[in-house]
Amino acid sequence: MTSAPPPSDAAYQPQPPMAPQDQRLWATLIHLGGILFGFIPALVGYLVLKDRGDFIRQHTLEELNFQISYTIYAVAILILSIPTLGIASLLLIILGPAALIFMIIAAVKANAGDFYRYPLIFRFVK
Repeated sequence: MTSAPPPSDAAYQPQPPMAPQDQRLWATLIHLGGILFGFIPALVGYLVLKDRGDFIRQHTLEELNFQISYTIYAVAILILSIPTLGIASLLLIILGPAALIFMIIAAVKANAGDFYRYPLIFRFVK
């Protein structure tokens, strides 16, 4: 005995938009998650939540672009450290705390329902 296939509209059901307070919570967690886990929370958040609301899409996109830019800056500094005998690695003393401060500011802004644009980043993902 064979069963009938499900109706074609049941194959894909778009997720409903999230409530504004849920979008703020997830945006805050994604910004703070970057402190511990790098680009992973931003990438997963962008791929999973980008269609659930404009606010969460903007914040996950901004965090993903920040994490990509931060990684590029860190790798460039490490590469420059080789010919400069480690002197360029002193820039990591500035880059690390600055990134931490920017992520905390972005999380506070997201929790308040505001948008935050990171300074000095490339916008790779649009």
